[in-house]
Amino acid sequence: MKEALGNGVASHRLKSPFPYTGGKSKVAAEVWKRFGAVEHYIEPFAGSLAVLLARPHTPQRETANDLDCFIPNFFRSVQADPKAVAKWTWYPCNETDLHARHLWLVQQRASFTEKMKDDPHYYDPKIAGWWVWGISNWFGSAWCDAQPGQKRPHLTSSKQGIFGQELSGIQQWFTLLSDRLHNVRVLCGDWSRLVTPAVISGPLTGVFLDPPYTQEAFRGDKLYAHDNQTVGHAVAKWAIDNASRTVRVALCGYEGEYQMPADWEVFVWSAGDACGSGVNTNNKTNRHKERIWFSPSCRRVTLI
Repeated sequence: MKEALGNGVASHRLKSPFPYTGGKSKVAAEVWKRFGAVEHYIEPFAGSLAVLLARPHTPQRETANDLDCFIPNFFRSVQADPKAVAKWTWYPCNETDLHARHLWLVQQRASFTEKMKDDPHYYDPKIAGWWVWGISNWFGSAWCDAQPGQKRPHLTSSKQGIFGQELSGIQQWFTLLSDRLHNVRVLCGDWSRLVTPAVISGPLTGVFLDPPYTQEAFRGDKLYAHDNQTVGHAVAKWAIDNASRTVRVALCGYEGEYQMPADWEVFVWSAGDACGSGVNTNNKTNRHKERIWFSPSCRRVTLI
């Protein structure tokens, strides 16, 4: 379906209005070919929700989570009040304001995170608007990280995220997102909360696992606001131990990061310059090492 957005801009499918390092929009269709119309879809590492938003079937149960409080807050806020988020988003590019807002948002993180974790209905549209405005302006990684590095990031020169849209276009975009996410449960916390036996038991379940790249990916440790170079191994172990006839699992990573069983399908793909793996931009060969491992119960796709 082709949705029209403001300024005559068209989107062939709904997507998040912010850039995100390591996003999987390029391979979302491959995931759904193998998952099929699962009754419960789970994304423990939500990021930009690229795979969920690309779903070709009518959703049934869907659950998304991210440890970085700003991401769940954005989606919760858009679910509840898309116009308010659009209002706080609409602001010109200004480097001084970018750093001032960055500092203010970082100062909110501790208390704001507790509110997001304690109350599954809590959201703040101002924080959501300022956050998506900033990440669309920010050049480099670690937006809203308390210690973004020695060099002060500056405004990006590209029209990414919400930029390039008039206010009416942003409002329409957020309204479409609100409609799509209306019945999605959005959580904020550790990934393991979403994959307990009680959660994945029952009907056919699809679990899309896209943890932070591990240290075996040879990257820096400041790629994400909440970074962790070892959690991927715990995620891979869970995937091996819990994939079953009723639980279809997709695990994302780099070639050599994980040793998965021989009966798991390995899908090889290239992130490309636009998608970006975010792993050491000086070593562009890394983008060709992207892999997705699909558990044996996933649907098999015949390559022609």
